[in-house]
Amino acid sequence: MRKEIKFTTPEEAVKVIKSGDHVHLSSVASAPQCLIKAMCARGEAGELKDVRIHHLHTEGEAPYAAPEMEGIFQLDSFFVGGNVRKVTQSGFADYIPVFLSETQKLYRSGALPCNVAMIQVSPVDDHGFVSLGTSVDATLAAVECADTVIAVVNKYVPRAFGDAMIPASMIDIFVQDDQPLMEGHFTAPNEVETAIGRNCAALIEDGACLQMGIGAIPNAVLAQLGNHKNLGIHTEMFADGVLPLVEKGVVNGANKVTDKGKIVSTFLMGSQEVYNFIDNNPEVLMMDVAYTNDPFVIAQNPKFCAINSALSIDLTGQVCADSLGTKFYSGVGGQVDFIYGASRSEGGKAIIAMPSVTNKGVSKIAPVLAEGAGVVTTRSHMHWFVTEYGAVNLYGKTFQERARLLISVAHPDHREALDRAAFERFGSHHHYIKMCMGK
Repeated sequence: MRKEIKFTTPEEAVKVIKSGDHVHLSSVASAPQCLIKAMCARGEAGELKDVRIHHLHTEGEAPYAAPEMEGIFQLDSFFVGGNVRKVTQSGFADYIPVFLSETQKLYRSGALPCNVAMIQVSPVDDHGFVSLGTSVDATLAAVECADTVIAVVNKYVPRAFGDAMIPASMIDIFVQDDQPLMEGHFTAPNEVETAIGRNCAALIEDGACLQMGIGAIPNAVLAQLGNHKNLGIHTEMFADGVLPLVEKGVVNGANKVTDKGKIVSTFLMGSQEVYNFIDNNPEVLMMDVAYTNDPFVIAQNPKFCAINSALSIDLTGQVCADSLGTKFYSGVGGQVDFIYGASRSEGGKAIIAMPSVTNKGVSKIAPVLAEGAGVVTTRSHMHWFVTEYGAVNLYGKTFQERARLLISVAHPDHREALDRAAFERFGSHHHYIKMCMGK
């Protein structure tokens, strides 16, 4: 039964936060901006100290992470998004390295306390339920574990199904704030990204189940799949690139083993069109990250194709995806969850795709990773690697064979130097020289 809800102001709601508390914020487009503002006002007024903030990537301002908030708020994020990258790199905020699949476990296992969860939800329906909309991820676990849950009821939060649906009785304090969700708009793929998209799409068979992030390369891949058949989606997130394929009937989930016919995701970032698409749509399930990113769930779907990007790779196949040298750039995210899951899937393909060089022309395929670079995907997890120059499969290959394959898809300007580096590293083996002569 639907009960009458009493609303309070954001300023009144955040009074439950005490010094020393751990506060979780819902992610990406769902960051509760009015509560963040009210909480920071309390901090500025000298009412709080040593409050720890946790979240995945969020859109919008992150005033609690500003240097002037030192000693008042401490951000310990689960992923370093663009809005907190500089403050994290300069030491005013910190990062907890964690697989995306286990962000929820931090709360459920008690590794991290959750005193207050601040979230956004859709209006209460006739059955007394609200939807977490675009952010289920670790937010559901925070809601389950928090001492106090504050929810912004926002008519712009889509009424998404799956684990996103929770009884309003799980919420302690309600605030009304109808603000359109932040949108993510992505530039059209350039020539290099289009070539990478083409090389990835060539690996995807009809009936495959897909995971890919957001951004230029995933969009470039999706743009090439118009003539495919019976594709499924089981992913951590998706954006606008999926919608034309759903409209065309290319994405129908017919070949899926788990959640047949459904699109499964745990959080979203896109235009208003994406938010409208999941609103009241039984075809989309927004699920707990413990489910979407579980490698053993992922592996149940045949022909699972996981396409992820990275910052650099060395000649043995070690992939750095979270840092530039010692500077933290993003996070572990779900890359390992999906690489491992796809590699266990029958006919699955685990793919790392990236341009061969940086914007400044530096080769992303390096003899060795930069000092301090974080290995996210280990050399033994590596399967397919794709650049604009082609796709190579490193699985089952020796170090010497890997080096040769990786150099074959490097930028032509860098191949000679990489060859030399590989020869110096493996050159005592006549086999390497023979292989190079035979390539």
